[in-house]
Amino acid sequence: MLQEIGFHGGVPITEDYYIENIAGKHNDDVARLLFPDDFERGIKFTDDKEAMFRRLVGDKLKPVSGLDKVRKWVEDRGLKRAAVTNAPRPNAELMISILGLSDFFQAVILGSECEHAKPHPEPYLKGLEAIKASKEHTFIFEDSVSGIKAGVAAGMPVIALTTGNPEHILMEAKPSLIIKNYDDPKLWAALDELDKKSGTSGA
Repeated sequence: MLQEIGFHGGVPITEDYYIENIAGKHNDDVARLLFPDDFERGIKFTDDKEAMFRRLVGDKLKPVSGLDKVRKWVEDRGLKRAAVTNAPRPNAELMISILGLSDFFQAVILGSECEHAKPHPEPYLKGLEAIKASKEHTFIFEDSVSGIKAGVAAGMPVIALTTGNPEHILMEAKPSLIIKNYDDPKLWAALDELDKKSGTSGA
């Protein structure tokens, strides 16, 4: 879309540029970064981007391998859970519905409904409040640098998935663990360790 409107002289946006400047960031921040002299144009672009996403996502969104397995692990233990995202509400609700998780999350926290979006810790701290959980008994799954930074800043261990960003990029945000998907043996080794403890909730 940026290429179509002549952004960056029409030169295609690279994956590295997308990861550094767009992936996981709140749309207001993306708009300011891409169009520093015309915020309204930036907001229109991000609105159009999200509308296109909603048109395309139905056929393209597939669950990460092992999602059902980790969902069952969480539900079997009665853990509290919240979705915390910088996505607009229509996108977040659509993705959660397509993945069959509408009844799974007990709260959905949006960056746009907080004073500060990710990478600020506020969305995750609001998530804790919403499900009445403590950071000492909570862990986070994340796939973006801004999300990892938010979780780490909020004082919780973050498990990073390489489903959207390269491992070396995610590592810079200092997650506790990096996994390829929810089937990753490293994840299940860590969850087995948690099973030896009590009172752990997932966000």
